[in-house]
This record gives sequence, C-alpha cells and structure tokens, in this order.
Amino acid sequence: MSRLSFGDVWSRYRSVPIVYRLAVGFVIGALVGLTIGTDATVLQPFGDLFLRLLGMLVVPLVIFTLLSGMQKLSPAKLGRIGGLVVLAYAVTTFIAGAIGLVLANLLDPGVGVAFTGGEAKSAATPSLSEVLLGIVPQNPISAMAGGDIISVIFFVVVFGLGLTVARDTTEEERVREGIETFFEITEAATEALFKAVWGVMEYGVLGVFALVAASVGTNGISGIVSLGSLVGVIALAIGIHIGVVYLGVITMLLLGRSPLAFLAGAKNAMVTAFSIRSSSGTLPVTMSDAENYLKIDESVYGFSLPLGSTINMDGAAIRQGVTAVFAANILGIQLGLGEQVIALLTVVLVSIGTAGVPGAGLIMLTIVLETLGLPLTVVGFVAAVDPILGRIATMNNVTGDLAVSALVAKYNDAIDLDAGVWADRARSARPAVLSD
Repeated sequence: MSRLSFGDVWSRYRSVPIVYRLAVGFVIGALVGLTIGTDATVLQPFGDLFLRLLGMLVVPLVIFTLLSGMQKLSPAKLGRIGGLVVLAYAVTTFIAGAIGLVLANLLDPGVGVAFTGGEAKSAATPSLSEVLLGIVPQNPISAMAGGDIISVIFFVVVFGLGLTVARDTTEEERVREGIETFFEITEAATEALFKAVWGVMEYGVLGVFALVAASVGTNGISGIVSLGSLVGVIALAIGIHIGVVYLGVITMLLLGRSPLAFLAGAKNAMVTAFSIRSSSGTLPVTMSDAENYLKIDESVYGFSLPLGSTINMDGAAIRQGVTAVFAANILGIQLGLGEQVIALLTVVLVSIGTAGVPGAGLIMLTIVLETLGLPLTVVGFVAAVDPILGRIATMNNVTGDLAVSALVAKYNDAIDLDAGVWADRARSARPAVLSD
C-alpha cells in the first residue's frame, strides 16, 4: 500500500465542501466544551483570531466591492436599486417582528419560568433625527477606522456616485481615463480580497471549533435548558419567517425558482453566520455566495449586502419581539396591543443603527425593555441563552440579505437565473432521458 502524502490528504480534506467542515468543527467544539469544561477557554485565542481575520476584511470589502459595483450603475439606476433594497429590508423586518409577536402571544414563553435577576446598563432610545444624522460621517477616515459600516457605505456611495457622474459628463478624456483606471484597480482589489476570504474560511474550521468549545465549556447548557421556551419560540418564528418569506414568497413566487436552489447557494453564509454570530463578520462569505453561487451581479450585491449587514435585522426583530413578551410573562405583566406595536416599531428603528456583531442583540433588548418600561435586569437573565439566540437570529439576517439581493437583482436584470445553483437545481429536477 502506498502512503498518502500531505498533498493527497490536503486535497481530500478540501474536496469536502467548507459548509460541512464548518459544521463538523461546530459539533466537535461543542463536545470538547462539554467534556473538559472551563479548560476549553484555552482555545479562545484561536477563535478570536478567526473573528479578527474576518473583521479585518469587512471594511475593505465594503469599500472595494461597492465601488466596483457602482461603475456599472448610472445615477438613475443607483437610486432605483437603493430604494428597492431599503424598502425590501424594511418590509421583511416589519413582517419578521410581527411573526415573532404573534407566536409569542399564542405560545406565551416564560410562563412558569423563575426570574433570578441580573444587571444591565440603561441605553437611550435614539430619535429619528439621531439615526438619520448618524448615517453621515463627520470624518470618513474615522468611520472606516471605527468600523462604522453604515457611515462608510454612505461615504462610498456619495464618492462612487461622484465618480460615475464625472465619468459620464466630463469632456476631459484624461479625467475619464483616470476614473476608468481607478475602477479597474477596485475590481482587482475586490478579486484579491475574495482570495483572502478563501484563506480565512479554510482557517475558519479551526476557528469555529475553538469558539464553540470555549463558549460551551464556560456556559454549559443549563441556561439553554432553563430558558427553553424562549429559545423554542424564537427558533420556530425564525423557521416560519425563512420558510414563508424568503423561500416561499421571494424565491418561489417572485423569483420563480426552487427554494432548494436558494438554500444551496446561501448555505455557506448561513452556516458561517450561525457559527460566529456576526452579520458583519459573515459579510465576506455572503458576498462570495452571491457572486459564485447565486450569480447576483456585483452592481447589486456590492450595495445591498454591506447595507443589509447593518440595517437588515429580521432575526433580531423576531428575537426582540418574543423576548419582550417573555420578559413581561416572567414578571407577571400583560403587554397591551399598543405596547407591542411600540416594541415592533422600536426594533425596526433601532436595527438601522445597531452593528451586526456578537452581543448586539442584548444592546437592542436593553433599548426595547426601557421603551416598554420593563426592568433592565431581565437582560442579565436572558444573557444566559444569548449565544444560541444570537446564532439563529444572525443566520436569519444573512439569509434575508441574500434573498432581498436576489429579488432586487431580478427586477434590475442583474442576476443570471440560468447559471450557478439555479441551473444545477433545474438540471437535477428534469426527468431522465432514456437513450438507446
């Protein structure tokens, strides 16, 4: 028998789709955490490195993919795409919050659960003017350095729009050539960044293993068991939202394509989001799925995905709506219809300025509870299951980013529905043809 070389082993390892390798890393990490307990925290730096590597790529990807995509847009088309994207995100977030509240009222999570207290810092609900003014950066460089994605997006859109207008209106050939050269550089940088994403995701198998092992080793599963009703209702609501809104209405009804095809194209981003609990951190993978599998044009996803990682919080809307009812139930308080509508509107508004990073859900919860006049000590209680709630909510958010991007792309002739996973699924669905 011939011995396998390292190259052979590596090739066989890489032949397994990354989504399955990430899933195996997640399961093994959970088993290790349960087995060795708090000693698993020694693995935390390996997980933190994975998050840092993804975080390192977020701002450059936003800048270069957005600029690269904008070269294909006229100012009129940019306005149409931008309007459709924002409208679609707002509608899906509102529907998600409504689904969460309806299920919470039907199933009453938290009834019979003992409240043990906790501490949380108060946070002020932002006004509409504060949200709108916060989008415009006073210093674009500071916004980039601070990872303020929505402000970076605003600046890049303004700058990119200026470039496209100057290119289309200038009479100076030298200026036009300079702008075209600049766009060519952004395309080259985008391609290089996607290669870097590949490398980071290869390391991500180890990173996910380390993150899960350290988390489970520290927190165990007792919190998840004791708050099972909250987790169960949120998971059910998210399942309904993904199945009905993303797969049913958007994919089957509006795109006219198989939900299985969409899931096949979005699975890498969904698994990554579930693993690391960060829409922003998953952004490199989400963009890769949109480009390589869902065949969405960069002119759409280069704008819609970075924006979605910041303002599209469908999973968070479900989570906060259900948790608000849960908090009232464990305190013996009945939330009226008006209060629940206020909670829903607050979630939609706050989601615009909430970063898509781990722990952001607790920040949003603090704001929602304060708006409703509920004790902020509930945050400390819910924090026990924040890791699992954050994972499923983030997976929902990222799935929605891709679904909305595909929908907007269709109505702007910016998606190839005869290629990628769409073609693969169509071929597999055709009946076999018998030959002589």
